[in-house]
Amino acid sequence: MSSAVEIVDCEVMRMRKEFTAPGGEERLSATSARQSPPYPPGEGKVKLVTTDWVEDHLQDSNLRILDVQPNVHDYIKEHIPGAIYLNEGILRVPAHGFPTSYGPIACLQESFRRVGLEADSPVVVYTGKGVFSGWGDGLAQTMMAYSLAKFGHNTVYVLDGGLDKWKNEGRSLSLDYPSVEPSGFTAEVRGEYPIGYEDFKQMKDRDDVVVLDARPAKVYEGQGPWRKPGHIPGAISLPWRSLMDDDNPMLLKPNSEVVAILEQHGIDRNKTVICSCGTGREATNEFILFKWYFEYPKVRLYEGSYTEWVAHPENETVEGKEPRKQRVAAAQTS
Repeated sequence: MSSAVEIVDCEVMRMRKEFTAPGGEERLSATSARQSPPYPPGEGKVKLVTTDWVEDHLQDSNLRILDVQPNVHDYIKEHIPGAIYLNEGILRVPAHGFPTSYGPIACLQESFRRVGLEADSPVVVYTGKGVFSGWGDGLAQTMMAYSLAKFGHNTVYVLDGGLDKWKNEGRSLSLDYPSVEPSGFTAEVRGEYPIGYEDFKQMKDRDDVVVLDARPAKVYEGQGPWRKPGHIPGAISLPWRSLMDDDNPMLLKPNSEVVAILEQHGIDRNKTVICSCGTGREATNEFILFKWYFEYPKVRLYEGSYTEWVAHPENETVEGKEPRKQRVAAAQTS
């Protein structure tokens, strides 16, 4: 008599054979349930964890929890027990006048040391809307998670749903500040994650490359705060917020819904996916999704994004819903 495990294994094998679209094997794995965190399994640097998982591991001696809420008063008023405050504002400073460059690696290393991070010990990152400030848009946790991985951390966990889900479930909050010993964390840049301006400009129009724009659709189509309206020619609009729960910007939609959105946009996992946005912050949400949650093989983040693109006056931009300007045949018959 076949065991339950053998039956399940046979069913999985049958599904794998039927899942014949390009990248189907990987997509089938990626769309499995997220209820066995850390998710997904494997060696990825960034994973999702649930509120249950965090509560079960609060007493782990090697676990660090970073509260990256938008204002320190949000943290002072409430945070997950044991959490240490580290605002995402420590990450970026001007460089030669450009407003959104990462700070010197020595400064980032010191900040990570002060909150006791160790490269191979797990760190949970979460944010919230901010009970005091109300400023939170949900992106602080992906911005910090990407940055930690970029600068050498190996085990970064993002709390799916953030502090808002934690609170809505009636879990405990704290007003205490934990005692933390500084660590010897060594920051090392993983240069394969970002793509610089020159490389981006050279690659963006290749047939084997897809460029995504994570900004809101109305900004992609028209005027934002930048000197030029529109988007980078060829970039496909994929607003990061469309991938998240309607009521909670820290909570990723169910995998089946996310996959449907990606297939609607025709994002081929066999191509290099370059994530962009306005300043490189919104794009961290999609970089993490593609690279680590859904395990796309070739993903880059254009950190300079639209801010850097329009800083070069010669660069064209496109207004409207289409990625490129419509080319209408000029020849007319008389």
